Amino acid sequence: MIKMYKEVCTSLLLACILLYFGHGTCASAYNYTTTTKCLKEPLEALYGGGIIMNPDFNHNMEGWKAFGQGKIEERISKDGNRFLVAHSRKNASDSFSQKVQVDQGKIYTFSASVQVSEGSEVVAVVFTFPTGKNIRGGDVIAEHGCWSLLKGGIVANFTSLVEIHFESKNTSAEIWVDNVSLQPFTKEEWKSHQDKSIIEQRKSKVRLQVTQANKAHLTGAKVLIKQTRLDFPFGCGMNHNILTSTEYQNWFASRFRYTTFTNEMKWYSTEIKQGQENYTIADGMVKFAKENGISIRGHNVFWDNPKMQPRWANSTLSPEELGTTSAKRINSVVSRYKGQLIAWDVMNENLHFRFFEDKLGENASAAFYYTAQQLDPGTMMFMNEYNTMEYSSDEASSPANYKKKLEEILSYPGNANLTAGIGLQGHFGSGQPNIAYMRSVLDFLGATGYPIWLTEVSVGIGPNQAQYLEEVLREAYSHPAVQGIIMFVGPITAGFNETTLVDKNFNNTPSGDVVDKLIAEWKTGSLELATDDHGYIDVSLFHGDYEVTAEDNFASSSATLSFKVTKDKPQSIVQVQIDT
Repeated sequence: MIKMYKEVCTSLLLACILLYFGHGTCASAYNYTTTTKCLKEPLEALYGGGIIMNPDFNHNMEGWKAFGQGKIEERISKDGNRFLVAHSRKNASDSFSQKVQVDQGKIYTFSASVQVSEGSEVVAVVFTFPTGKNIRGGDVIAEHGCWSLLKGGIVANFTSLVEIHFESKNTSAEIWVDNVSLQPFTKEEWKSHQDKSIIEQRKSKVRLQVTQANKAHLTGAKVLIKQTRLDFPFGCGMNHNILTSTEYQNWFASRFRYTTFTNEMKWYSTEIKQGQENYTIADGMVKFAKENGISIRGHNVFWDNPKMQPRWANSTLSPEELGTTSAKRINSVVSRYKGQLIAWDVMNENLHFRFFEDKLGENASAAFYYTAQQLDPGTMMFMNEYNTMEYSSDEASSPANYKKKLEEILSYPGNANLTAGIGLQGHFGSGQPNIAYMRSVLDFLGATGYPIWLTEVSVGIGPNQAQYLEEVLREAYSHPAVQGIIMFVGPITAGFNETTLVDKNFNNTPSGDVVDKLIAEWKTGSLELATDDHGYIDVSLFHGDYEVTAEDNFASSSATLSFKVTKDKPQSIVQVQIDT
């Protein structure tokens, strides 16, 4: 499990000066820690509550009022903890609220401990603007008898008062809330979080020592360091056009070492007519990838959307026949590419759709994951879903529901040790991405301990497309829980019409410039350094494979060796010995 995460936050990364009723002035650090557990006691308010008045209700209900038609009251637990309760609710939004001012351009992170009076219910935080516009800032599945941490946030597109309140659809359940926090960050502070995290998560300090054969150190030796392969997977979707376009091939192979085929491995592509499998195109793309050292994510074994089945499978097959043909499908495609892929999206979008569950039963997805792992035990098996981090208003694919579905799959007999991964597609619209919400989602799902990949990143067409693409990519790359990024972008000539990186002449678009800039920024490149008086060089390097050459300027001799820098195995000292 990623070390940045602890199930209970034992210390805050941010030091705050607490003022009256919980107001605080805080430094720019960000607290990535969270919990997915339901706790006996609520966590303390992050950032001392930030700009929230009376965040822990130690001053009764000061700063808070009833929202809607329900009633509110303060209660005290047996241990003396004070919290606020909304009861006698008639509408989903009946709760309590507080108004705060948000400033244009700032990023606001929200958190609160929540509980319900019965069962388990989704509780959301909502930001209501004077225009009447409501923005859902995040949600969590709250339970009775313990406290769940709700994290979320918004990006303020204009300066305004905003009313913060809560909602839950089951009006018979009381909403209990404690330790509320809303912390503002400037864009510069947010970028500083990313930069700090990149240094901590994607780079390691390395010491090299150059010596002669007799172990005597060499002072002033010239040392050339070249990164030969990146450790972090940053790749791009690929489609069938690459088989017939030399320009596409050269463009892709010069930039990316990871890919996903956008359509060519899908069932509707490999078996257009029932019983007539054709892997010619997919095989050709696999061959190209192998020849160019490109790792492949398999996409996908099945798709739960009824509109995305082979035509013959959707309309004419009985459940029994579908069971037979789907068993043939999974055995065929997974066995064919066994050991050749780094991942499989086993069931695509099974939070939004349920074609196979409706036909084959509630455990259809889980059973397919079991079969896929048995057929290819060395490959990671992913869920793959949209809107989990892109749009906070899509409750079907909320982080809490994603976690719930993943746990259902893992609880299926034989799946306890499934090599599971969390796939978040990342199809953002043309508007300002809510990177505060995005970060909170990555915090929450990262706390599960399962690796997160962004699998299909794109941004809608708009005047700020390149800027928003960079914001999304930076947020993902810098987050400790993210272990890979694949974009569904590319050349206009290959049909990438939404997020286009190069035009018909393979000249960069603004979005293409962003991607090339980040590729260059997120690697060490080539360094030329000189050893100190003790023959040492201390340097911070991006994780990956390296080649180092040391030259003895006086003896006109040199030595070259390869080494690897990883986060899991910190490099001690790289010894370079020159035989003279």
